[in-house]
Amino acid sequence: MMDWLQALLLGALQGLTEFLPVSSSGHLVLFQEWLGEAFFAMGEEGLFIVLLHAGTLLPVLWFYRADLMAIVSSLIGSQSSEGDGREHRQLAIAVTVATIPTGAMGLLFQDLFERLFTNVSAVCAALLVTAGLLLATRFRSEPEGSGRPPTIALALLLGLVQGLAITPGISRSGATIAAALFLGMGREQAARLSFLMSVPAICGALALKLSSGISLSTMPWGPALIGFVTAVIVGYGALVLLVALVRRGQLHRFAAYLIPLAALAYLFLS
Repeated sequence: MMDWLQALLLGALQGLTEFLPVSSSGHLVLFQEWLGEAFFAMGEEGLFIVLLHAGTLLPVLWFYRADLMAIVSSLIGSQSSEGDGREHRQLAIAVTVATIPTGAMGLLFQDLFERLFTNVSAVCAALLVTAGLLLATRFRSEPEGSGRPPTIALALLLGLVQGLAITPGISRSGATIAAALFLGMGREQAARLSFLMSVPAICGALALKLSSGISLSTMPWGPALIGFVTAVIVGYGALVLLVALVRRGQLHRFAAYLIPLAALAYLFLS
């Protein structure tokens, strides 16, 4: 019974924190410190977490399904070189370019990032960095028109930011959306590019984990399925909420949660 409850709680935690700009990895570190690593152990080490990440990939694919289909259509040449076809080709190039620095940083600094997962003080500091980025977006006004297009230079910078967000406590969505806003993109643009960038990043992380030789035979598949479905449902709700808040320019509101969280975690867990 406890395995089923664990799976439900962890699926909800992953779904919420993967999309809301509060850092899923930072919450994982803090909750492991609070509840103990045994609470998170289900089957082969890390496999359950991989499954939850796969669950949070589906909401992105569904929410942005029209853009993804338009990207595919633009790449195979079924749309003209003007209008939406050109826009979605630019978007596809930006997502591809952003993936390069993200992947390189993940591979080059993998050991450093893994060590940070055992350092609660570093996680608390990273949560405050995220809070600062979110607060800064409050003073950024929406540009006229649709904002700056996703150029290659902009995509490289956002890819670097996404790579840095592997650090537990740095929110991937919060950091990339904030950076895109500071670089002149519109709110709608920034949210869309951020979450489309997450698709190859999540797929790459899943592939890397699955290629490490983990066994599927030790996974309790009943609870795992509950966690997966919960991550999908809660994740979709969190994604819809965040996009709505970004559109209204209210990304900074999450800083009111992150600052006391970091302070309490430092006092009681570090």
